[in-house]
Amino acid sequence: MKDFSPCSMITSMSDIICISNRSLCSEDFISRMKKIAEAHPKAAVLREKDLTEKEYARLAEKLIPVFESSGTPLILHYFYETALSLGAGRIHLPLHILRDMPEAARSRFAVKGCSCHSPEEAEEAESLGASYITAGHVFATDCKKGLPPRGLDFLEEVCRRVKIPVFAIGGISPGNIASVREAGAAGGCVMSGLMTCSSPSELLAAFEKEQ
Repeated sequence: MKDFSPCSMITSMSDIICISNRSLCSEDFISRMKKIAEAHPKAAVLREKDLTEKEYARLAEKLIPVFESSGTPLILHYFYETALSLGAGRIHLPLHILRDMPEAARSRFAVKGCSCHSPEEAEEAESLGASYITAGHVFATDCKKGLPPRGLDFLEEVCRRVKIPVFAIGGISPGNIASVREAGAAGGCVMSGLMTCSSPSELLAAFEKEQ
């Protein structure tokens, strides 16, 4: 199975990437993220799209040591200049930001993730040096209400077209993760489940049980 480079990600039994969304969080957000870090998903993306860059930087400063102490990789999102100023070596970007990022900045990240919504976007992200991509949304999800899911055939085609790891996003659950893996994905991304569940470690264990 395609995977992250071992020099840039810790070895983890999990193939699940947590996507944060504090508006869904059922408790104090920092406390929730600490529990997630200690449950050791593949990684966590600090998304929080509603924050200004300064607000995002303040939140990232609080969470970077939490994840460093747990050994779980924290991937910052969107604001790559802020990530560089914080010494973060991992970033997740929409394709248009990755496309426009200066090569000098791009080369400073050990891990570069990219959100893609078509096989063609996935190929472009790979050509721009992405380490992995997220592809979706694969299944119906409340986060994309009213928008039809792209489905497993879409996911399989994306996986076929690129050599880098593909993580499915959108409606990923323990009940469908096996089909995601069978489509060729390296794993899946989970947002609302990890933000709202009673126990992140138990939810991640449920995903691992399906391997």
